[in-house]
Amino acid sequence: MLTHLVTPLLMCIGMGLAYLGAFAHPAPHHLPVAVVGSSRSAQLLAQSINDKAGGDLEVRTVAHRSTAVDQLKHQDIFGAYVPNGSGNGNGHGSGNAATPELLVATAASDTSASVVQKIFTPLAAQQGAPLKVTDVAPTADDDPTGQGIFFLLVAISIGSYASVAVIGGAGAVLPIRLRTALAIGTSFVVSLIGTAFAGPLFHLVDHGLWGLWGMAWLYSAGILLIGTGLHTFLKRWTTLGVMALFVMLNFTSSGGIFRPEMQNGFFAALHSFWNGAGFVEGVRSHVYFDGYGLSGHLWTLALWLVVGVLTVGVAALAERRRRTAEAEAAANAAAVAAAAVAATVPEPAPKSVRGPVGDGVEEELEEAVGV
Repeated sequence: MLTHLVTPLLMCIGMGLAYLGAFAHPAPHHLPVAVVGSSRSAQLLAQSINDKAGGDLEVRTVAHRSTAVDQLKHQDIFGAYVPNGSGNGNGHGSGNAATPELLVATAASDTSASVVQKIFTPLAAQQGAPLKVTDVAPTADDDPTGQGIFFLLVAISIGSYASVAVIGGAGAVLPIRLRTALAIGTSFVVSLIGTAFAGPLFHLVDHGLWGLWGMAWLYSAGILLIGTGLHTFLKRWTTLGVMALFVMLNFTSSGGIFRPEMQNGFFAALHSFWNGAGFVEGVRSHVYFDGYGLSGHLWTLALWLVVGVLTVGVAALAERRRRTAEAEAAANAAAVAAAAVAATVPEPAPKSVRGPVGDGVEEELEEAVGV
């Protein structure tokens, strides 16, 4: 019992290190923002903000407001400050030359938009004017913070990695091809449940449900196949292994709560290739940003699925070799046992040549051999 308690204790340590390490002290790290304007004053303002930020921000200048909007929708920047309507010269301004404007895209990250707003609100106050905030990429009405996609990720992940324990435990006696088929079938069901949550139940997205379902299936199938393959090697440690991969490192690097620009270098690096980030960013791109950058996120999910297929393939080879070794060992053991039995059982004594008639049989034998 004490050895089995090691698993939940390691889970406790891992979850604490992962979640507190990723979320305890969110702060911008080279968060890209822009100042709109091509004048000397706009350039000086951008340089001044950069100097004061000390590496927390990366401030650039863009000539026009429309350019800033495009960069926000491509997630190249996460805020654009238009001082006193300076970006309105091309006819795309806010309509009030005396009011500074901040452009944000909450669909990319509500927390990043909030941080940018806190940075530029005092700057507008120094100019003696209220800050007008314009959201160029708002989220769905029923998901005002945009974090519903993250909690959808949590639901799909739990359904996937918990199923690994069932398939690996209760289904351990089944051939791996049947366990693989069960994993693929389960991922199909889990993805349908996730799509129902996102659409008709909670209205997290208002369009693009089929695309969301496809990404949910890719994501879930990758987890289930990797977990099914790992169970061959990890056995009772499989639950801890999949939790480390798809909860501790996955949720914290997905960008669902804080984007990588708001995290330390470790989780920011994981965001570039981990499967949870592929799902969250893929859904955002598909639903809110007209598919910009979607192909890269789909490749991320597809590569994790390929890793799952390879893991199952390696597990199948390992199980085949193990069965062959067990059969050879059993055959050798049987041969050794048979030899041991043969060595310990005495040979049967020859039958007596004397039958019930005694001397008559002896005389016949004597005649036969010429005695």
